[in-house]
Amino acid sequence: MNKPGFPSASNFIRQIIESDLAASRYRQVVTRFPPEPNGYLHFGHAKSICLNFGLAAEYGGRCHLRFDDTNPTKEEQEYVDAIKAAVRWLGFEWQPHEYYASDYFDRLYQFAEALIEGGHAYVDSQTADEVSANRGTLTEPGRDSPYRNRPAAESLRLLREMRDGKHPDGAHVLRAKIDMRSPNMNLRDPVMYRIRHAHHHRTGEKWCIYPTYDWAHGTSDCIEGVTHSLCTLEFEDHRPLYDWFNERVAEAGFFKPPLSKQIEFARLNLTYLGAALSKRRLIQLVEEKHVTGWDDPRMPTLVGGRRRGYTPGGFRLLAERVGVSKAHQVIDFSVLEDCMRDDLNEIAPRRMAVLDPIKLVIDNYPADKVEHMQLPNHPQKPDWGKREAPLSRELWIERDDFQQQPEKGYFRLFPGNDVRLRFGYVVKCTAMKDGVVHATYYPDSRSGTPGADKYKVKGNIHWVSARHAHAAEVRLYDRLFKVPEPGAERDFLEDLNPASMTTVRAQLEPSLAPAKPEERFQFERHGYFVRDRDGAFNRTVTLRDSWKK
Repeated sequence: MNKPGFPSASNFIRQIIESDLAASRYRQVVTRFPPEPNGYLHFGHAKSICLNFGLAAEYGGRCHLRFDDTNPTKEEQEYVDAIKAAVRWLGFEWQPHEYYASDYFDRLYQFAEALIEGGHAYVDSQTADEVSANRGTLTEPGRDSPYRNRPAAESLRLLREMRDGKHPDGAHVLRAKIDMRSPNMNLRDPVMYRIRHAHHHRTGEKWCIYPTYDWAHGTSDCIEGVTHSLCTLEFEDHRPLYDWFNERVAEAGFFKPPLSKQIEFARLNLTYLGAALSKRRLIQLVEEKHVTGWDDPRMPTLVGGRRRGYTPGGFRLLAERVGVSKAHQVIDFSVLEDCMRDDLNEIAPRRMAVLDPIKLVIDNYPADKVEHMQLPNHPQKPDWGKREAPLSRELWIERDDFQQQPEKGYFRLFPGNDVRLRFGYVVKCTAMKDGVVHATYYPDSRSGTPGADKYKVKGNIHWVSARHAHAAEVRLYDRLFKVPEPGAERDFLEDLNPASMTTVRAQLEPSLAPAKPEERFQFERHGYFVRDRDGAFNRTVTLRDSWKK
């Protein structure tokens, strides 16, 4: 049986890997997770991380963490650090195989000169608008640049001048010489280098030209000896270019077969997120302050999910359940929530919390008496032991646990009705006075004592001792968007859910007071919650999918 987060037996990528190993194409499986450090990782990245690291581990190989840092104007060290923290949080390690495309800038430049010398690349001096206009459309072929047949010596001279900072941004680009009439737009003489006088977060001011993603990505794979380069379906049309670049560099004598193999799989698409998972839109949410930051618990980023209380195990379980497909698929958001519930059910101790408090006074309970009830930390895990919860004359209960005029089928507190205080006594509701519920208790009805089972009641409610309660802010989170396909019919910002966060002042059992940030609990009847860094508690997920009601 595969571990959660690892590929299933039906995984078509696994079948390719096993075929390659059987044919001795590769000696060791080497994968890589190659984020661009221009934003925080989102939920979709969790699938890719689990797949790349999981496959490598399953076949005794290794997975590299490589930052494709080829665009200095959008990349920051903050994103590098956040990405590394997210991968480790999910439970994966890559050391000593941490790499950067910028590590290879000298070699990529060397490859580029070799392609010019081999007649496979040229410096184009058209403007950006001219390059775009001559590229053609999906139905019309492109037109050759007037500089396409520029002598190799001249292109080499210009490229070196570009490298040395002798030309302004946009004056020239280096393009591959492939086929301007190809039906695949990616093969219409793609740009390999562009001039960009910008500070790079790792190389500083050394370079004035930077490689494009398509040029750097595949060649970086081959430099590192990556065997299976796994990427999402939007890169399927890029595969011929990936192979073309690697093959031309190999022909120049820099790589030896077998070369890296690109394999595409369907990305993780979740309802109620959809296109909002794009980095551009996530950045827009943050910069326009529709959320409080990248780690806002409503954000579909891994750092936001972590703060909300989502678990690494839940994400690994999600990756296992959705599997790996070649076909586009949309997964209902409830699948993610179910994975989190299933994981949290195993790891979260139980606690009592009253989110909408109303006071209950047990009139015949001694005013100065306090009893310490023994409550299990987890009903299915007796080895987790028990905790004490104080019970006194005045308690906090949920407002909806009392009705003056009970509706049909209501079994909780109403005048004349008996209910059991969870793990405590049976009480009889007597009245509501001045906004306070009053009751009397049966002294011989304490849970777990001889004869207590003679009291047969249908209602069982949770409570917190008013004298000992820990008052805390509790944030109740819902889905960030209110429709399954945000942005499908209008601006995606118009589909934001105005009720995505509600804040309440709750009364919690005292054992929750010393809880540390990121400690998770099940608040009985309410769902799973996590202690936030500011002392509040964030609801991770309800006990059931409330959107199915």
